[in-house]
Amino acid sequence: MNNKMTKLEKQWILYDVGNSAFSLLIATIIPIVFNNLAKGELSEDVYFAYWGYAVTAATVGVAILGPIIGAISDRPNTRAKFFGWSVAIGALGCALLPFFNNWLPFLIVFVLTKSIYNVSLVLYDSMLTDVTTPEKMDMVSSHGYAWGYVGSTIPFVISLGLMLFYESIGLTLPVALIIAFVVNALWWGLSAVPLMKNYKQVHSTPNVQSTKAIFSQLFETLREIRRNKHIFYYLISFVFFIDGVYTIINMATAYGTALGLSQNSLILALLATQLVAFPCALIFSKISKKYPTGLLIKECIAAYGCVSLFAIQLDQEWEFWMLAIFVGMFQGAIQALSRSYFAKIIPPQKTGEYFGIFDICGKGASIIGTLTVSLISQITGSQQLAVGALSIMFFIGYVVFGYCEKFAKHTA
Repeated sequence: MNNKMTKLEKQWILYDVGNSAFSLLIATIIPIVFNNLAKGELSEDVYFAYWGYAVTAATVGVAILGPIIGAISDRPNTRAKFFGWSVAIGALGCALLPFFNNWLPFLIVFVLTKSIYNVSLVLYDSMLTDVTTPEKMDMVSSHGYAWGYVGSTIPFVISLGLMLFYESIGLTLPVALIIAFVVNALWWGLSAVPLMKNYKQVHSTPNVQSTKAIFSQLFETLREIRRNKHIFYYLISFVFFIDGVYTIINMATAYGTALGLSQNSLILALLATQLVAFPCALIFSKISKKYPTGLLIKECIAAYGCVSLFAIQLDQEWEFWMLAIFVGMFQGAIQALSRSYFAKIIPPQKTGEYFGIFDICGKGASIIGTLTVSLISQITGSQQLAVGALSIMFFIGYVVFGYCEKFAKHTA
């Protein structure tokens, strides 16, 4: 296998560098801004729950839009156009967020922006089969996440500097926030330009025009998935283990804030997660050439199960740092390998539809996880118990993935 990256593969990876900036904002600064807006109006357990409901609402948005836009994007020469619009609208929403000084409209715009962001990822993931070969998918997907982690830290460090030292450079905090969010929006939007200019849609389905035909096509795809037990069991497993992963990512800062940990320390710990994730994702990329992708995914699921159990007793900053570093070791690997594993087992001419369904279950979704954490937190008043409940999701994901691998061997 030729390990040298093509120009198009590098441009595809570049968008991971760009969109990861917004993803890092979601994990760090955005929940802190929301917390500051809600302070005095919402209690800590209600604030934590509302943040979880907002992330869940964004999931519902992509659950509705993702498969439909994915199916439409499978038409010849269509995917790049939808991708361009989703990036433009999402980046605009990111830039507008700091202009709201009330927690409710801020949360509504966040939900809309994150929904569009997730749609752009549906389209982006479905491009993988067009920009590379099956033999290189693990490598290209892993490099995307790896460079996304390290690249996203550049606008993040700029944002953090603006927020910490705004007075020294003659700014007010609201102006510093506006500049920070605009920097991240530009980083996100401009990173997509090379890919939009050079991407060519290789695989496509016949040009279906009517809305009825689109939904008929989607229902047929769902029937195909049900018949293909390898894909079917993989998606069930993916629902549980990746929901748990993204719940930890999306709720980490809110969790630490609700426990009363220092905001600056939380942000720096999550920055460390990004930096640790970079080399670890590349290491797993190399390991994937020697060991089956399925085996590596199972190891990552088991590691995340340990993370959620450790979080039950977390109440000190050094423990949060330890948790952040351990998450970084496996975060990029489980995301990248899950994406490439799925891309290898689906029909290449229907990647838009399939990745639309895939992203309902996965990327940025966390319906079950965030809803579970939010409800348990609000009912019991214990954030630790709520996060610990995620270990059940990883256990289910691990067991079902075992069935998936059995069907893979059976059909091989």
